Amino acid sequence: MLRWAVIFLIIALIAALFGFGGIAAAAAGIAKILFFAFIILFLVALIAGLVTRGRAPRP
Repeated sequence: MLRWAVIFLIIALIAALFGFGGIAAAAAGIAKILFFAFIILFLVALIAGLVTRGRAPRP
């Protein structure tokens, strides 16, 4: 997911360089959403890993 955020950020930068403001804004918006979704999912996984760390799996 982070890879897609970086790809959309690069697309936004290239579009802005060539003067396509609408495409650049849309790509930057998508990159921003994907980045925040990545951060939220990362934090959920981190907390879940810390909570289940001390527990032994049941046979």
